[in-house]
Amino acid sequence: MKPVQAPELISRIIRWAWEDRTTFEEIKERSGFTESQVIAVMRRELKPSSFRLWRKRVSGRLTKHRQRLEAHLDPPQQTE
Repeated sequence: MKPVQAPELISRIIRWAWEDRTTFEEIKERSGFTESQVIAVMRRELKPSSFRLWRKRVSGRLTKHRQRLEAHLDPPQQTE
């Protein structure tokens, strides 16, 4: 895990993690935090019930993973 970060950065990471349209890849580009590091921040900073709610919300969400979203929006063409 990264050393102690500024509260403003942690606040931004939490906000981005809750947003449906911000992918984990975008969070990494903006903050340098990987998906597993974001999960660790959320686990550390949120109440246990809020963390469980967030994990349930993002675990099946296509928009949190760029590759899944792109594959869903642009499915492979079927040849006949």
